[in-house]
Amino acid sequence: MTDDLMSVLHSPRRRELLRLCWDEPCAAGALHAAMPDVTFGAISQHLAALRAAGLVDVVAQGRNRLYQTRRAALGPFRRWLEQSWDDALYRLTLAAELEASRRGPRTTSRTRSRTRRRP
Repeated sequence: MTDDLMSVLHSPRRRELLRLCWDEPCAAGALHAAMPDVTFGAISQHLAALRAAGLVDVVAQGRNRLYQTRRAALGPFRRWLEQSWDDALYRLTLAAELEASRRGPRTTSRTRSRTRRRP
């Protein structure tokens, strides 16, 4: 069970989704809005993985599905997640992990300066 949790929690995007629906249920659309660099399809796939691992509950509310983190299902990882989310280093690490896992062309200050057109 711990290995399964570790493999699901390995993804920084999944950890961020858990954080976003930690305190209150969130619709997939709201989760997507909070992570605009990720496609809605990718959000759905991450939520499906979290649901399959038993880490989120899903409640239908009209046309929406609300996702809520199942804190008890995290076992020993719950305390680690809560402590890491309060840490400024977590936010920096998350930003670096998300950028490293980003797909598509990367823009740097060097490539931006070359692509700018002068009037």
